[in-house]
Formats: sequence, structure tokens, C-alpha cells
Amino acid sequence: MERAVIFDLDGVLVDSSLFHRESWRVVGKERGFEMTDELFWRTFGMPNRQILPLLLHRDLSEDEIAELSERKEAVYRELAAGKMQPLPGSTDLVRAVVDAGFRVALGSSTPMSNIRVVLDALGIRECFEQIVCSDDVTHGKPHPEVFLKAAQKLGVDPSRCVVIEDAVVGVQAAKAAGMRCLAVATTHPADKLQEADMVAPDLTHVTPGTLARMLDA
Repeated sequence: MERAVIFDLDGVLVDSSLFHRESWRVVGKERGFEMTDELFWRTFGMPNRQILPLLLHRDLSEDEIAELSERKEAVYRELAAGKMQPLPGSTDLVRAVVDAGFRVALGSSTPMSNIRVVLDALGIRECFEQIVCSDDVTHGKPHPEVFLKAAQKLGVDPSRCVVIEDAVVGVQAAKAAGMRCLAVATTHPADKLQEADMVAPDLTHVTPGTLARMLDA
């Protein structure tokens, strides 16, 4: 039976949190709102359409959400250009699971325009058979839609998928999808990620064998 690994992007493959925080700060200064540290970390991993009503304390039209999201992500790409570095062990693990015969997908709350920038910078875009992003789903994490859609596109049963996540809402989404979840404590402390099946400090010592054993447990 085929097995799959579904990677999150931000906080798993790259540490993009500083760029995201600064882009919210820039747009907030332009538009008269403030992204607090508490709200930033609580919503990290959610799509912008879920974050913006919490940030502005009101409902927004689809046009407002689209316009603010596009501005925020444009600032993010400007800030991150040429500065994106892989997190320890991340690109090695992506290539290793491909070589080990796993089906590989990306499931992220990030827009596709950002995903392309990151994967091209890391040189691993060709490793992912399928990519499901915020543009492809109706419900953001912690809803399981992004991971269920990735499994469906791969043609792999959710019970044979391992999700690699860094955010609390991402772990919750993986478990709601009926998948195994390995959490990395790159964004949140390990004690916040205990819903995951396994927690690691980073991906340095995670191998395809680690993920295979999780599926066989």
C-alpha cells in the first residue's frame, strides 16, 4: 500500500515567521491596524481570510480580504527575496522521502505565489507531486480540508499519510484528517504540540524510516 508525506511550508521547510511578522507590521502601519505578537502566534498557519477579521475586529468583504491579502503577501515576497534559508534537515528529508518511494505533497495555508518563491529558492519544487494551497480550499486549518485534498490528489488513503507540521492549528488539522502527524518545535514549544504523534526539535534526525515506523505503529 502506498504511503505519503505531506509537508507544511512555513516553519517546516523554512523559517519565514520574521518576514510574515514584518509584512503585517508594514501593512498595519499603512492601513491603521496592529498585529500583536499574541495574535500573530495564535493565528500563524491560518489563511489570511481567517486572520483579517480577527485583526480588524470586524467582518470584511471578499474584495477587502483579497486586496489586503495581496498587499501583505507582496510585502512578504519583497522582504523575503534572496533571504530564504531552509530549516535544519528540511531539504535533505524532502529528497530522502522521495528516494525512499513515498508520495510527496505540500499542504499549506500560503498562497501559491509565495510557495513558488520558497520552493524555487530551496531547489526542491520538483520533489512535490502535488501542492495544495490557500487558493485551493474553502476552509483553513484547523479544518482538515487542505490535507484531505492533498491525499486525494495523491490517491493515498489518509490513514497512510504522515503530515509534518509546526503549528498547533496544523497539528489539529492533520489529526482531524485521520493522519499521523510529526510536529517540529520550530515555531511553538514542544509542550504546545502534544496532540501530534511525535514531536522533534527540527528535521535533522528525522528519516524516512522514522515516518515509516509512525505509519506502521
